[in-house]
Amino acid sequence: MEILIASIIIIAFCIFGMCFNIIFKKGGEFPNSEISQNKEMRKRGIICAKEEEIKIWGKKNKNNKPFDCSSCNSPCK
Repeated sequence: MEILIASIIIIAFCIFGMCFNIIFKKGGEFPNSEISQNKEMRKRGIICAKEEEIKIWGKKNKNNKPFDCSSCNSPCK
């Protein structure tokens, strides 16, 4: 029982540590990991896989069908 309580306390402490800035920082929010909307990734030249395919192959994929970028918010349209 002691091990269970100790592990719950350690896990709670770790979760609190990971979200400390989000909870206590004014306007805190989770970091944006969407490539098309993340300015730092764009600065470094990291682009969406679908956008890269369009640059390489044009507006159509291997099956001669147009790419569908509805699943990502890429500005590649």
